[in-house]
Amino acid sequence: MDLKLAGKTALVTGSTAGIGFAIAKRLAEEGVEVVITGRNQAKLDEAAAQIAPVGKVRPILADPATADGAAALIAAAPDIDILVNNLGIYEARSFTEISDEDWHHFFEVNVVSGARLARHYFPRMIERNWGRIIFIASESALLPPGEMIHYGMTKTAQLAIARGLAEQTRGTGVTVNSVLPGPTRSEGIVDFIRSVVENKDAPEAEREAEFFDKLRPLSLIRRLIEADEIGSMVAYLASPLAAVTNGAAIRTEGGIIPTIA
Repeated sequence: MDLKLAGKTALVTGSTAGIGFAIAKRLAEEGVEVVITGRNQAKLDEAAAQIAPVGKVRPILADPATADGAAALIAAAPDIDILVNNLGIYEARSFTEISDEDWHHFFEVNVVSGARLARHYFPRMIERNWGRIIFIASESALLPPGEMIHYGMTKTAQLAIARGLAEQTRGTGVTVNSVLPGPTRSEGIVDFIRSVVENKDAPEAEREAEFFDKLRPLSLIRRLIEADEIGSMVAYLASPLAAVTNGAAIRTEGGIIPTIA
């Protein structure tokens, strides 16, 4: 299917691996010139080299989780058509052990980074009467997990920002949406699952099964999501074909969230 994205420009944060990389690659395949970001030059160059054979990619070394990093990124890419706020961190930690510094750090990285970029790009999209802003949230936004409440809090905050911005797009060609992935396969999620299951020395497949049995029992697909599966959904939402989807929180979590949530 032609998503009619050829000639557009997108910025995808946190895009050297995992969901962010999959989104960037999928957009590049659709003819989008993709700006990818990261804090490590070697990883950034490696990601760009993997995307280059399928489309246009421009790597920028910058960290929008800091004000200076966001300013540098905006200076290097002042105008874009599509903003995908994917940058984020997570960890398992007992609520009583989450320090003030932890709360602030998670909020700064997961929430403020995206707000900084949207603050710059959103008015320009409104002025041009076309644009897409997509926040990569999580099923944890609606069902905060007990083992990482601070992470869940940041994902709920992303939904609030996205919906509030969408309210300001009335009558324009700009849309703002959130995507709610469930647990998605990556190096980080493998380590995370090992940290929360009881049998840490079991084979990976058994650890994954235990994770879904005990910690995500509502999942309908009973498996980790592949990053490419999220990338395809985001590419569609970024396209003109998704013009009537606005202010939405799109569930791509494998059925973890009950219908009544």
